[in-house]
Amino acid sequence: MTDNKCAIITGSATGVGAAVALDLGARGYNVLINYNKSESEAEQTRAAVAGAGAEAIVVQGDVADDAACVAMVEAAMSEWGRVDVLINNAGMTSFTGVDNWDALTNEVFARIYDVNVVGAFQMVRAAREALRANGGSIVNVSSIAGTLGVGSSVPYIASKGAMNSLTLHLARQLAPEIRVNAVCPGLITSRWFRDGIGEEGFQKVKTHYESSVPLKRACTPEEVSDAIVWLATATPVITGELLQLDGGKHLG
Repeated sequence: MTDNKCAIITGSATGVGAAVALDLGARGYNVLINYNKSESEAEQTRAAVAGAGAEAIVVQGDVADDAACVAMVEAAMSEWGRVDVLINNAGMTSFTGVDNWDALTNEVFARIYDVNVVGAFQMVRAAREALRANGGSIVNVSSIAGTLGVGSSVPYIASKGAMNSLTLHLARQLAPEIRVNAVCPGLITSRWFRDGIGEEGFQKVKTHYESSVPLKRACTPEEVSDAIVWLATATPVITGELLQLDGGKHLG
């Protein structure tokens, strides 16, 4: 077993997940980078983490597949003999808008729920014994969609509400050995949202968002990463927290 701590970050080829991988790598964590489709970006993130002086491996897998979740944990244990941090960052939505209910087939709803909620639970189940052995921590990447009922689609909103409830349950269930928290960002200036609605649509949403929230700004992937890493590594008495990173949007 290595003396360096190890983090598994799902959906970490790009965006928030990649930022977390770099932040933890810079802090000396060995990092398992997970992707489903973005192989070249995952390799770029691995190289960046290695450039920061940490070890990193890349593992392909869809978190909706329980066997893939188990395989990720096994890969980390095989490589480093430990897991200290789990970041459930993998997520998806349907950019249909909240009013276009007719576009939401059972398959679309179930797929979003499988990735955003079931996938997170399966990762926790696969990693819990390894995390327990090291007094580990889990951070779920949720959204203000789950606390305010706003977002890109109905199933996304529902899935993030479920993730928040899951976070609270797991914080009770896994204490005292494992801490479980979540971050709930508002608009993030990441590729994920830009790709979903296009650059023109993104700029309109960003302008509206920043004009309506008290702090007059959206957050960057790096700022979300700062909060995730803080919860994961520096706060031994915090568990069951749903930290809102929304520029004050929740204030109304």
